[in-house]
Parts: sequence; C-alpha cells; structure tokens
Amino acid sequence: MEHYDAIIIGAGQAGVPLAKKLAELGKKTALIEKRFVGGTCVNDGCTPTKAMVASAKAAHDARHAAALGIDVQNVTVDLKKIKARKDEIVKSFRNGSQKGIEETKNLTLIFGEARFTGQKTLVVKNSDGEKTYKAELIFINTGAAVSIPDIAGLDAVDYLTSTTILDLEQVPEKLLVIGGNYIGLEFGQMFSRFGSKVTVLERSSRIMGREDEDVSAEMSAILKEEGVDILTDTQIIKIDKNEDNVTVHYQVGENKHQISGSHVLIATGRIPQTKHLGLEAAGIETDDKNYIVVNDTLKTNIAGIYALGDVKGGPAFTHIAYNDYTIVYRNLFENKNFSIADRPVPYCMFTDPQLGRIGVSEAEAKKKGLNYKVAKLPMSQVARGIETGETLGFMKAVVDVNSKKIIGVAILSSIGGELMSVLQMAMDGGITYDQIRYGVYAHPTYSESFNNLFMKLEE
Repeated sequence: MEHYDAIIIGAGQAGVPLAKKLAELGKKTALIEKRFVGGTCVNDGCTPTKAMVASAKAAHDARHAAALGIDVQNVTVDLKKIKARKDEIVKSFRNGSQKGIEETKNLTLIFGEARFTGQKTLVVKNSDGEKTYKAELIFINTGAAVSIPDIAGLDAVDYLTSTTILDLEQVPEKLLVIGGNYIGLEFGQMFSRFGSKVTVLERSSRIMGREDEDVSAEMSAILKEEGVDILTDTQIIKIDKNEDNVTVHYQVGENKHQISGSHVLIATGRIPQTKHLGLEAAGIETDDKNYIVVNDTLKTNIAGIYALGDVKGGPAFTHIAYNDYTIVYRNLFENKNFSIADRPVPYCMFTDPQLGRIGVSEAEAKKKGLNYKVAKLPMSQVARGIETGETLGFMKAVVDVNSKKIIGVAILSSIGGELMSVLQMAMDGGITYDQIRYGVYAHPTYSESFNNLFMKLEE
C-alpha cells in the first residue's frame, strides 16, 4: 500500500490544477486518470468540438460570401483534414497538460481505474495489475459520460455519440440527431454545414427547453433556414438498421412516423461516472441519479472526501469544475469560506450565432414574481452586425426595476458569449443598466450597442 497526503481521482479541469497546487504546497499527491489527461473538455468536449465548429463556420461563410461581394467557387469540405487539425489541437492541449503534471515535484500521475475499498483506501487497476493507495484527503473529479437511452433496437445499431462522431472522416449523407439541446444542436448545425442532411428529433415541444421561448424560436428559425429539419414532440419507439440505413420509428401524439438516415447521433444527455468507483465501500452518499451528494463547500458526507465537477451534479460546465477547484483549495489552505451557493453560472452554446447566457431568464423572473423589465434588441438593428453581415439573433437583458441592476442576460449573436461576458462583469460589479445606457464605448463595436439595448427600456 502506498500512502499519500492527497489523492485526486480524475485529471479533468478541476483535478489537474488542484493536484498541482497541492503538490506545490509540499503535499505528497497522486493524480489517478483512467484514460487521458484533460478530461472531457480537452479530449471529447470543448476543444475538439469548437475546433470543428470553426471549420463548419468557414465553409458556411465561404458559401455565403457573395452577399459581401466576394464570389467563392467550389467550396468543398475535407472532413479527414478537419479531423486531423482537431486531433492535433487536442494532442497539443493534452500533452501540454500532462507534461506540466509530470514536471511538478511531489506529484505522481497514475494511469488506471480507481475503486474505493474503504473510506480512505483505493485500488487502482491497470495493465500492470492492481495496487492499493491511501490518503486522508481524497478529491473525486471523474466527470460524466454519454447517457444512452433505453430505445428498442438501439443496441443493434452502430450509433454515434458526441465522442465517436468526432472521429468520422466522411460526412454522413443523412444524419438523424436524437436530442434537441446544446450538444445535439451544435453537432446538427456543424454537420449540416459540412454537407449532411440533418434532422433533429426532440421529445419536448421545442428545442432548448430551458431557455426562454423567444430564444428557442429564434434558434429554431435560424437552423431551419439553413436546412436543418427539426421535429418536436417526438417519442422514439424503436430504431432499426436495414442495409446501409438506420430507421427511427417515432410517435407524435397518436400518429406514428418513421424516418431513415445513414447515421444516427445520440445526444440525450450525460450521466455521472460513479458506477465503478465503489462509493458504497467508502460510505459516500449519492442521489437517485447516482451523482455524488455534496454540501455548498463541495464536501461529501465523509470527512476529507470532496467531489468536484460534473460528478456532483448541478451545472455541467468546464468553468464550473475549475471554479470548484478554486473554492476547495482556497477553503482548505487559505482559510476562506467560499461556497457554490448563488455563484454566477454563465454558459454558451456554440452554434452560429452563439448563445451566451447568465442569470435569470425572463420566464424565471416571471415565475419568481420579480419586479422586472426586459430590454431586447434585434441584431438586425446593431450597426456592427449590419456592417459584418451578422444580423441573426438578438440581445436580451432582464433588469430589476427597483435597483436597476441586470439580473439576467441572453445574447444570441455571432459573438454572443463574448457580449454576455461583458454584461456579466457589469452584473458582478453592480453596474446599473442606466450607467451602461449612457456609457461611452468605442465605435463601431458590438458592445457599443448596449447603449441602444438599454435605451429600449425608455420606450
């Protein structure tokens, strides 16, 4: 048995920086990873998908450059080259992170699958066999994995997931996407722009169900204009494979339908990677969905054991996992008392246009009975958008009438995430909407249009 001061399970966006900081403090630290350093973000999520989204946007912009007076002939998509570029970026990020770990004094990187055998004891299994490790401080950062729904016939189909679709080297002729939320829509638009005929099947009455109806409707209209078919209120009955095609049988109300495609992508959510951790041996509590239960300082019910990132449930974003690390580290070693309660949760959907979101939505403000107003400005009225040909979407902000503070933002625009972040800083700093309304911003920029956005509150 090897003894450490601290063990981190999972080399994701919380585990890696935490391990390095602990080691730099002089703690004998072990970082256990069963697959690749970098977690989902670097290997299967943010990094590879956004690299490919950039290629899809380049193809789309080239095809539509005539509107700007630029005639581009014979736009072709080489998915093999797109994949190679993506792979090189992922490799660079992953190797850079691993090198940093290996060069950190007091830090040992162990590849293998960890399983609790007691409260503070772990067995790690790899090609060399099994070895036991023990530590008084243990941090679980094992993340989440693709959730595969229970659909009749799915096991017999060579379906794609958000991980395996990244390795395609030929553009699917007809892609059926099961799931109309962020992952499904990003991939749906991406492969539509690569040349696939894409159909999205969503079981709810609309895509992006957690967003306001106007955001959902606008995004739906944009995708349909690009040629993406969106079917809502669909209940999947079964999936068949026949020769080279996959057929999805679904029901809308009392009516049964079917649709065939060359490929099917399952994009119906993610589940925590806790199944093989042996949490019961340590007495670590989980909820009914197998997420690890933590308090507002990320402590589990076992003293000295913490859970960070997607494995604990809640907002499943890279930046939230990283913030988890900063909270745990500062509380433990800088005598702080930070909490995950009421922290801001910004996020983006990297369709084109992007959706940047933070704070309460209009629907949430209404449900909570808040005294609020909504400012909304179409991008077709934004000078910079008109100049660049980026007029799809809108800016929207929810403000508190009494304090004049911004309490929620939804920006659907070509740089929606960046614009949302500007207003997030205003929210963090307590800057009121009227200060922004009369602020002086460089012309011509997208941010300058915040003047006009908040001017809408005077109409």
